[in-house]
Amino acid sequence: MARLLRRNAWTLGTYALFVAVMIFTISIHPDYGPYEVRSLVVGAMPLAFAAVAQTCVVLGGGIDLSIGAMMAVANVVAARYMQNHDFTTAILLSVAVLAGGTLAGALNGVIAVRTKVPDIVVTLAMSFVWGGVALLILAKPGGGAPDAFLALAGGNLFTPWVPNGILLLIAVVAVVWVPIRLGRLGLALYAVGSDRTAAFRRGVKVGPTRVFAYAVGGFFAACGGLALLMSTGIGSPLAGTIYTLSGISAIVLGGVSLAGGRGGVMGPIIAAFVLTMVPADLILTGTDPNLGQVIQGTLIVLVVMAGGLAPLLRSRRRAIVRGASSG
Repeated sequence: MARLLRRNAWTLGTYALFVAVMIFTISIHPDYGPYEVRSLVVGAMPLAFAAVAQTCVVLGGGIDLSIGAMMAVANVVAARYMQNHDFTTAILLSVAVLAGGTLAGALNGVIAVRTKVPDIVVTLAMSFVWGGVALLILAKPGGGAPDAFLALAGGNLFTPWVPNGILLLIAVVAVVWVPIRLGRLGLALYAVGSDRTAAFRRGVKVGPTRVFAYAVGGFFAACGGLALLMSTGIGSPLAGTIYTLSGISAIVLGGVSLAGGRGGVMGPIIAAFVLTMVPADLILTGTDPNLGQVIQGTLIVLVVMAGGLAPLLRSRRRAIVRGASSG
C-alpha cells in the first residue's frame, strides 16, 4: 500500500490540488451553480482532450508539438462544413474529422520513425504544416455547427449539475483508451516508452508501436478540435495554438513522466480542469488580466520544469540508495 501511494503520489497530489482549487473557487463565488459547472466543463474539454492526446504520445517515449495545430485543422474543417447542416450530417462529418486526425497523427509518427529525426523536430515542423492547412481551409474565424451538436457539450441529459460534456469526455476516453491500456498494445506502449532497446529485445515492434501512439494522439487531438467548436460555436485557424504547451503542462501536472513509460490519462484530465479554473479564479479576484496571464504562464513553466527535474531526482535517489547498500 505504501509503495502504491509513493508511486502515485504526484497524481494523488493533482487530485488534492483540484479539490483545493474548487473549494477556493466556491469560496470566492458563493453563487457557484450549474451554469458555472457547465462553463468549466465546456471550457476545459479542449485542453483535456489535448492532454490525453499528448499523454498517448509521451507514454510511448515521444512528444508531439503539433497537437494544437491538428486541433485547429479539425476545428476549422468541422466548422466550415457543418455550418447550415443538420445534426446527422454533423455527426458524419465528426467521424470523418476523427479519421482524418488519426491519419494525421499516424503521418507524424511514420515520419519520425522512418527518418529517425528527433520527434520534437519532426512534430515542430509538422505544426507549421498543419497550421498552414488550417489557414487554407478557413482564413479567419467563422463557420458554425447545429445547435444539437453544440449541446453535446453544453446541454444536459439528467441534471444541470452534470453537463453532457463531462459524460462525452469520459465516454470517449473510456471507449478508446481503456481497451488500449488493458491490452497488449498498452503493454507495448509503456514498454517502448520506458526503454526502446529493452522493448525491442523482448520482441516488441518498436516502430509500429510509436506510430500507433501518434495515431491515437491524432485521434484525441481531433476530439479536442471538435470540443473547441462545441465550446466557441465557430471555427478558428489559430485557436489551437495555446493547447500544445498547455497540454504538456497538464500531463506533467497530471503525473506523466516526460521521459515516457510512466503515467496515465486521468491525472492529465484533472490537471486540465485545474489549469482551466486558475485563470477564471484570477479574474474573479480582480487580478489584472495582464498580470493573470503572467501568473498563468509562470505556473505552466514551473510545472514543466518540475516534470523535467522529477526523473533526475529519482535517478539520484536510486544512485544514493545503491551506493549506501553496496557500501
